[in-house]
Amino acid sequence: VSLHKPEIKLESLKEDIKDFLKTSGWEKKLQNAVYSELNVFPSPCHPAAPPEHMKEPLAYMRKAQGSWEKRILKSLNSMCTELSIPLAQKRPVSEQKELLNKWNEMGTDEPDLSLFRPVYAPKDFLEVLMNLRNPNYENGEQPSFRNHLGLIQVPLKVKDIPELKEDFSELGLNIGQLGIDDSAQVPPEFFENEHVRVGQKVLAEQDSAAAQQYVRQGCPTALRADLWALILNISNQPEDILYYEQLKSNVIQHDLLVDSLIYKDVKLTASNDDYYFVFEDYLYQVLLCFSRDTSVLEHFTYSSATPPKSYIQGKLGMEEYAVFYPPNGVIPFHGFSMYVAPLCFLYHEPSKLYQIFREMYVRFFFRLHSISSHPSGIVSLCLLFETLLQTHLPQLFYHLREIGAQPLRISFKWMVRAFSGYLATDQLLLLWDRILGYNSLEILAVLAAAVFAFRAVNLMEVTSLAAAEAVLADLSTLKVMPLLQIFLFATVT
Repeated sequence: VSLHKPEIKLESLKEDIKDFLKTSGWEKKLQNAVYSELNVFPSPCHPAAPPEHMKEPLAYMRKAQGSWEKRILKSLNSMCTELSIPLAQKRPVSEQKELLNKWNEMGTDEPDLSLFRPVYAPKDFLEVLMNLRNPNYENGEQPSFRNHLGLIQVPLKVKDIPELKEDFSELGLNIGQLGIDDSAQVPPEFFENEHVRVGQKVLAEQDSAAAQQYVRQGCPTALRADLWALILNISNQPEDILYYEQLKSNVIQHDLLVDSLIYKDVKLTASNDDYYFVFEDYLYQVLLCFSRDTSVLEHFTYSSATPPKSYIQGKLGMEEYAVFYPPNGVIPFHGFSMYVAPLCFLYHEPSKLYQIFREMYVRFFFRLHSISSHPSGIVSLCLLFETLLQTHLPQLFYHLREIGAQPLRISFKWMVRAFSGYLATDQLLLLWDRILGYNSLEILAVLAAAVFAFRAVNLMEVTSLAAAEAVLADLSTLKVMPLLQIFLFATVT
């Protein structure tokens, strides 16, 4: 329409379009969309690299991930056979009506889940990671790596404390932080007031990159929901709400075997948690919709994982009858619902809560349960954790190793769940601020090491794995930011 206006001249078209984008607010929207893509997709590979390198450059990692997926599928299929339940079936109309009526109170209805078991738990996954080996290293014993005495035996490059200090420089002791009560440099209330003022300005500007930089010093509680949505580029438009409603109607119409796994997981984890049990209904809604969301499949272009396939009955092995199962390609494991639970504190509108979780999953959480060489992948996090402990607390590390209490056996479950369900919620949200701010999960490994450092005196006295676990059983009183700061910036290196 604008092009037909007499004042639009062809020779100034480019400038006019730029002006239009500026004045209409579309320039910011485009910038945020591009920034969002840059944050999610990996940087381009070498032009000659085969396509699977996009997913994972190391062949032995791809192979290990492939055989792990086979194991999960075998577990799922044997459950199907044992319980003689189909993977998916249409719900009878009466059941559809019933589900629709109790959509907001699904927690009150107790299906019999006694026969269902989680497809796997984090400790099963740890066993697999412990057996990972790089075949090229087996013969040429590389001394530099062979002195790594942890459970992870693959040679990946992880950062040392000087590199981490540089990467996480905004956590420095002389920089104001939310989550630190007694910073000597600036009275906390002065910093907080100023920080809130800047946060409001960042929100008014609607700039994703500025928001991401801002949350590195922590989010004020009142602004967190909006800032995270801005960083993740979630705006909850009418079409997003409609999409969520479509997913909901898919849940109402079809019953999937994974639904029971989701129910069981929520019952075993969030329902027993002092912070999260109140959100039980939200968790069912979000997770059931998530399992049907085929847009989640897109993240498999840059994930080392591959979505599992199922064949229409009687057509096994015929590719044209193959469908992804579940439709989003993600089989939930024990503790999966804890990725959603903390977000329920911030978002009370189901479609927005849903979009935030989906974006957090395809940016971050998928890396915590797939085998890859990515710096934010769980293998690198385990190695980073063990290396930090072995380098900076060697006595503690050797002591625990000698008594059969390898530290990773204790910290693995914290990292796989991004500490959800272990820290108090206000502390967990401060930690997740930094995951978003730095676009990295490495801070999880640093925090896990910092927890061991903090409890080192008690841990030096234990004589068994059970006793070490008892010392670290309750993290709910820990303050995340002082722990991270002391470990990174006050440790003598």
